[in-house]
Amino acid sequence: MTRLPVDTDYLLEQLRDLLAIPSPTGYTDSIVRHTANELKKLGLEIELTRRGAIRAYRKGRSRRPARAIVTHLDTLGAQVKSLKSNGRLELIPIGTWSARFAEGARVTIFSEKGTYRGTILSLKASGHTYNDEVDELPIGWRYVEVRVDARARDTADLVQLGIDVGDIVAVDPQPEMLENGFIVSRHLDNKAGVAVALTAIKALQQEDAKTPVDVYFLFSIAEEVGVGASALLNPEIAAMVAIDNGTSAPGQNSDEFGVTIAMGDETGPFDFHLTQKLVELCRENDIRMQKDVFRYYRSDSASAITAGHDVRTALITFGVDASHGYERIHLHALRSLAELVTAYLTSPVQIKRDKDETTPGLKGFTRQPEQEATGAGVLEDDSTRADAELDPEQPV
Repeated sequence: MTRLPVDTDYLLEQLRDLLAIPSPTGYTDSIVRHTANELKKLGLEIELTRRGAIRAYRKGRSRRPARAIVTHLDTLGAQVKSLKSNGRLELIPIGTWSARFAEGARVTIFSEKGTYRGTILSLKASGHTYNDEVDELPIGWRYVEVRVDARARDTADLVQLGIDVGDIVAVDPQPEMLENGFIVSRHLDNKAGVAVALTAIKALQQEDAKTPVDVYFLFSIAEEVGVGASALLNPEIAAMVAIDNGTSAPGQNSDEFGVTIAMGDETGPFDFHLTQKLVELCRENDIRMQKDVFRYYRSDSASAITAGHDVRTALITFGVDASHGYERIHLHALRSLAELVTAYLTSPVQIKRDKDETTPGLKGFTRQPEQEATGAGVLEDDSTRADAELDPEQPV
């Protein structure tokens, strides 16, 4: 068993702090500063890209093939599309989310003159005025507007306030952390993942854990708009595991408890060998685990692959109910993820050839199982699995 004990009090503390910092894509400087300072407190060296994505470094026994854990700091939000004649604001979404979940949300508008508070409302918000028309209005971003909590009766008033087209609008998370372990909030995607990564780092540092190779903790700032980890990797990184949300919903196998390992998303299957390694680590370390496949989903891993990086990728998730809405998760999943990250980072490297970007010939190349399954119809106990039949040079 290689998993390390993790500090759930620290995890919840970090999650509260992260949720309190507005960070819609395009407005992430504050959360970058917070996360960078926390990483420095934990004793890691950090680098920032021009726009603020973070690469934190922890030395291992060997430089290559380095491993990476990636999460994203940005969240969903909105942007001012136009100043309306009634003194309200038309919006377009930042990221993909439904206006159904926007209605009634409290927001902060970031203008050149400072911040303003407001509320996203339906165009027909008053039953006393519109009667049944309140419920008959279609759902969509064209049918909502922001009421600014300032003297704003027309376009001229908005201009006087300094509000303009393109201003970023952050949506309040409204977090609630219950005694039974459930956590309800907007933006758990992916501030919960960031809290998990920080907690895993803390566990590694406290235990003075040695890793077989260098480890990079990556924090991207534009995952919600599809950019993600496209420009964060360096040549040393051979394997990257993303932490993000899994979709707990009818037709999905994700769960709010334990680790949900994604086997594939809309961009295709994740790396066979890296994913299988994570599955086996869960089994060996008594970490509850289930697998899932996501149809309408991409993550930092997908952005890295589509950007052209030849890196093994996997995705481990915490099950979220009502993803990209008013979300709910459970602390059990977050703790399980942090434990799995520590187990993975301290585990041996089994694909030695990954230290080089290319190698001549087939020596050391991986092999996927092709042999016919045995014991058809018999439930095989994990303790009797035929590990001896596996090629000892191949990953498990």
